[in-house]
Amino acid sequence: MRKHHLVPVLLLTIVCSIRSFAQSGIDTILPVRGLCIAAPQKAGLDAFTNFITKELAPRQVNTLILRVDYNYQYESHPELRDSNALSKADIKKLVAACKQSKIRLIPQVNLLGHQSWAAQTHNLLRVYPQFDETPHVKMPEKYVWPNPDGLYCKSYCPLHPDVHNIVFALMDEICDVFESGAFHAGMDEVFYLGDDKCPRCSGRDKAELFANEVRKIRDRLSMKNRELWIWGDRLIDGKTTGIGMWEGSFNNTHRAIDLIPKDVFICDWHYERPDKTPVLFAAKGLRVATSPWRTPAHALVQLNDMLSFRKGSTPEMKKYFQGMVQTVWSPAQAFLDEFYGKRTNPDAGPNTQAACFRALFDAIRDVK
Repeated sequence: MRKHHLVPVLLLTIVCSIRSFAQSGIDTILPVRGLCIAAPQKAGLDAFTNFITKELAPRQVNTLILRVDYNYQYESHPELRDSNALSKADIKKLVAACKQSKIRLIPQVNLLGHQSWAAQTHNLLRVYPQFDETPHVKMPEKYVWPNPDGLYCKSYCPLHPDVHNIVFALMDEICDVFESGAFHAGMDEVFYLGDDKCPRCSGRDKAELFANEVRKIRDRLSMKNRELWIWGDRLIDGKTTGIGMWEGSFNNTHRAIDLIPKDVFICDWHYERPDKTPVLFAAKGLRVATSPWRTPAHALVQLNDMLSFRKGSTPEMKKYFQGMVQTVWSPAQAFLDEFYGKRTNPDAGPNTQAACFRALFDAIRDVK
């Protein structure tokens, strides 16, 4: 080969080496840099794959949690599909985009809690009402909070003898199609558990019920060397800490923090204050990432805390402080419309999901 032909090859090699070094550097400083968002609808699939490659990758996002739930054409239980759900070919487009961008793709299906929302019962309990932990609590025509039943979201009964046959089949299938080594089971805001009227759960320790469900899901995943991710709120004592019933537990599930397997990954969400609870999870030997939502100022404090925890910890503790996972709770297309300025909310001021995402990952970009 002539020498002048070597020049562009050499330059390309140098550029790639610099990029590789920069990537490995941020991986050491902040191992998890994630986004959790609803899986797109079919009509928005191409726009979302473009978002992955053109927006997430340049911002050094390396983890994408997609809330799928029933937005997939399950073959194991087609009766649980949403109408117009994503096909296997659709999912493979997302997988390819993430592989191209070196982003770890993790599917989420809400297990245990969040089996309903407002006045709508979600697919599992709608098709299999016998799994309902509280069948005596009827869904209202118009949902309001607070209400006499304490209804926020329904739960399935973790001791029903048939429920895991269904949910494990969904879990195995969605992990297979996502080609994923991890699965996010949700498990946040579980208010209905161990109900006094449940013939199976009544009188049982709620912490043990919660921990046993975590363990069952974790053990199933481990059969194929997959790891379990969950939200952390049910493992925080909401009363003693003052964190409250939403971002912490008021029904004594918090004691499950000492009962669950240590390889479960915790996404520790706090939206109203930048609470320092990653220290709690790390001290229990659990890997944790902090999860902000829509307040940029909080997200920046949380990022600074996570970096400080990692920098100021012993080598034994540092490995538990894993990073950040930005959360988005609108549909994927609504977030993209907000992100690209096609949709605005003047009442929100600076506190929007898109603004929080930008602020967080701009700050991560500048981390040295």
